Amino acid sequence: MSGGFVIAVDGPAASGKGTIAVGLGAHYRLPVLDTGLLYRAVGVLMQGRGQDPDDAGLAGATAARLTAEQLQDPALRTRAAGELASRVAVHASVRDALLAFQRGFAGQAGGAVLDGRDIGTVIAPDAAAKLFVTATPPVRARRRWSQLAAQGEAVTYDDVLADIRTRDARDGGRDEAPMRRADDAVLLDTSEMTIEQAADAARRIVEAARARWNTSS
Repeated sequence: MSGGFVIAVDGPAASGKGTIAVGLGAHYRLPVLDTGLLYRAVGVLMQGRGQDPDDAGLAGATAARLTAEQLQDPALRTRAAGELASRVAVHASVRDALLAFQRGFAGQAGGAVLDGRDIGTVIAPDAAAKLFVTATPPVRARRRWSQLAAQGEAVTYDDVLADIRTRDARDGGRDEAPMRRADDAVLLDTSEMTIEQAADAARRIVEAARARWNTSS
């Protein structure tokens, strides 16, 4: 990775990390990558072509040709896209291709902001600033439910909460790579925060990291 200023924003689903990452990118004029869209994009692209997401060869080829422009599709943020993402994520070829994609994005000379999971531990372990954004499951479920409802999706809060709890259990229990906070990541619990308060807290965390980075560079 180059010496650019990289901000790693990790955390569970619907914790607010995406909103925080976008805000940090705008504030520091850095490109932002929502890594959670990568697997969704592979699944949605395959479905659009009439391909089987369970086909490891085709899935790997799709992931290897993925571009940043293809992540702008609003369809990637639907529940259906999330289900497709789970199906393609089991393929090692997909994981390898998307790992390279993420590391390439983080390695831009000017720096970058990446949000998702495993950013500070696997994708960009040398990131200058690391945040682990979290919130309680009920709060995260409420946020996600509001987002889906605004998109016109018919889903209940209870169903979303169940999905959140299931995903948390899966992420925390994976033998291969359970979600964990990097040792040097700053914990930011947004449960009781407004969007503005969370954004301000995140900037203060990054400013402290930036000061250390400037001194050591």
